Amino acid sequence: MKKGLFLIVSICFMMFGGLLPAQETKAAYSADATIAEAKEHIGTPYKFGGTTPSGFDCSGFIQYAHKQTGYSLPRTAAEMYKKGKAVSKANMEPGDLMFFTTYKKGASHVGIYLGNNQFIHASSSKGVTIDKTSNSYWSKRYIGSKTLD
Repeated sequence: MKKGLFLIVSICFMMFGGLLPAQETKAAYSADATIAEAKEHIGTPYKFGGTTPSGFDCSGFIQYAHKQTGYSLPRTAAEMYKKGKAVSKANMEPGDLMFFTTYKKGASHVGIYLGNNQFIHASSSKGVTIDKTSNSYWSKRYIGSKTLD
């Protein structure tokens, strides 16, 4: 009797299991993988509008590093600033995004916090580089951080 019931249940599962709607999956954010990817591009030149390893602007670099590790972000720093959950500078974790106002009001520059008072970003003067969060240029332009989920 148990074998017959098992057989019926198995057949029903095989017949109707494929009819269930597919679950949408969202890639989990991996800070370690994204940071490792970002560091691979240290020294890449800055290129306004750049989104590839031949040249990055700040948001193109951040978007690219995340995309390579399966996480999708918008194209601009301003749009990225609308994502994630706000986190204070004192509570940042590696992988959090740091936002700055540089050439226009609001979020116009973005980098990835690395820990130990450092962040990686595409600088218009140095290309992809690591800077201190305490650097006077960046600290006075800092406007907030976001943690990604």
